[in-house]
Amino acid sequence: MAAADSLALYLRSLDDQGRLPHDCDGRVLCEWQEDWVLLEGDDAELVSGKHRDPSVSAFTTVNKLADEGGLAHLFERWSVLDETPLCRLVTTGGIAAGDPQDVLAACDYFRQMRLSGVAITVTDDHRNVVDKLRESIARYHSAVKSRWKGTGGSAPVSKDKQCTEVARFLSMLRLDHGKPQRAHIEYAAPSMFAQPVLDRLAMSGRVAVVWEAVVRLFRARMRAKGPIPSAALPAVMAYRVGASVPTANDVERDLAARIVTMSDIDIAIRTALAMPAGYEPVQRVPLTTRLAVKMNTGGCSDNAVERAEHLRMEYQDYWRDRISGDALARVEQRGFERRLLRINDEANDSVSVAGGVLWRRLQQRMDELPSDSLPAGMDADLALGGLCEWANRCKVWFGQRFDVDAVIARLRAEREAAS
Repeated sequence: MAAADSLALYLRSLDDQGRLPHDCDGRVLCEWQEDWVLLEGDDAELVSGKHRDPSVSAFTTVNKLADEGGLAHLFERWSVLDETPLCRLVTTGGIAAGDPQDVLAACDYFRQMRLSGVAITVTDDHRNVVDKLRESIARYHSAVKSRWKGTGGSAPVSKDKQCTEVARFLSMLRLDHGKPQRAHIEYAAPSMFAQPVLDRLAMSGRVAVVWEAVVRLFRARMRAKGPIPSAALPAVMAYRVGASVPTANDVERDLAARIVTMSDIDIAIRTALAMPAGYEPVQRVPLTTRLAVKMNTGGCSDNAVERAEHLRMEYQDYWRDRISGDALARVEQRGFERRLLRINDEANDSVSVAGGVLWRRLQQRMDELPSDSLPAGMDADLALGGLCEWANRCKVWFGQRFDVDAVIARLRAEREAAS
């Protein structure tokens, strides 16, 4: 969503000919003060980004907006910054009926007062929800609570003044809710956020690679802290008498690794269109072991295949170590593997059972085995690795039998042709 915001700011910065002015100062600051900050000249907007899974999607109370939605932290940052920045909560979650919708209505009402130049006062229509948000902010942010109580020698803030302060905050706040879920954004974002930019630039090309190029910028900036010569050493004697106070330019220079400028966005877009292959997703190289081919054909997930291959290797290592130092270990191995084949036969009670279903059944059967019935030092995962080893030897199948060697040969031929 930070990438989407940057594209919106970039689009707004273009002139009538679709060019980025040389003096454009729009930029996005990542992971400082808030999840990201939109900057344009002296104006700033603090943005709190909150992903909400479908099972808990909607914000159903004012407390949840203040805590899980980050409004308490937004309020504190806004207050510390002299009540100057705009603020926004951007989220996949919805705003439920009742108090949360009243917060949304209060934002609209107080915003209109601010834009009209009218002094912001709390009216009876919105007093109840403003007071609830005031209580929630104090509950979830101790610094605000202490300031309002007058802790530290400052005068306490009256309840009416607290409510008026919250109303001023709401006049600067937007709730940008109902954004696409994480599972959908990869597919929806190019057409939703990158295509309008290409239309404005009158450029054609693969919109997906443009989106990927911009997102990569933010993946890097969101994790960046810039070079720190002293590594993790603490800043000792940093506030001694006579120490110089950092200027705004000093601060921005220190934060350079976290800033995405509109020029960065412009370069990313034009580079992606010129060299789209550099931004296309890396093609998955299929595993060509018998185990992997069987599981893929049976419909098992890539994660399941990778785990199965790992367990198979660990199972081999287990018996290699046992057999090298114990003359009777091979006899125990054969007996245990006969037992594994019987468990597989019981789990695979139908030729139509899907590979993914069988994989889960086998995991469950291994988990149910008493620990004292397993060879010494073996757990349920290693036992599952034994079934994976037998699948690789074509003694266990994840679905109907087929010519596995022919499939492996075809996959290898396709890989060689692609390279």
